[in-house]
Amino acid sequence: MKRSITALIVATLVATTLTTTTASATPAGHPKPVARCEFTPTPENPAAKPVRIPSPVARAKGTVDVYFVTNYGPFVVRMDRANAPCGVHNFVHLVKSQFYDATQCFRLTNSARLGVLQCGDIYRQEEGGPGYKFPDEVTGQETYPRGTVAYGNQGPGTNGSEFFVVHSFANIPPNYTVLGHVIAGMSTFDRMVKAGIADPDQDGPPTHPIRILKVWTV
Repeated sequence: MKRSITALIVATLVATTLTTTTASATPAGHPKPVARCEFTPTPENPAAKPVRIPSPVARAKGTVDVYFVTNYGPFVVRMDRANAPCGVHNFVHLVKSQFYDATQCFRLTNSARLGVLQCGDIYRQEEGGPGYKFPDEVTGQETYPRGTVAYGNQGPGTNGSEFFVVHSFANIPPNYTVLGHVIAGMSTFDRMVKAGIADPDQDGPPTHPIRILKVWTV
């Protein structure tokens, strides 16, 4: 019964998203804009799950919708290839490689400075990446309002698989590549926050595990 309800919710989100998506056609004879990406292997931090390094060529135009199902409910993220071509290219690559399927989000914050859910680090907080890294795509003007989805990092040029979703606000410097925004399912994050954080400073593991069950793109 639980699965059928989740499937119904996901189907509704998919239908809503598809009806609000507008397709853009590229005129015949004009190549699609592309970007060159630099993915550098990190042998000191090997891949936590089997995954190849992405192609160095990324589309730099249009959007892609990414669908998530968690144990708290579904949500949909619309990612902007023009804003972060290499970042979105990498994320879609990891999704297609099933890197995020059956993983856990180890950090939830709800402090006066930061309100985010951090996911994509397979082993534990900030440990367990894809076995490579790539540069930031930032302008210095980035802001992170509610619903923003961005890459987490451990310093400049260390992007991999870790990402965060802003459930309230994030008063942080513009050092994090913005992938896109949640366009459906923010109530899922409200439920996560309401369930609590196992840390008196409101920055740590969720009281109850938050699991990503499945991720896909259309």
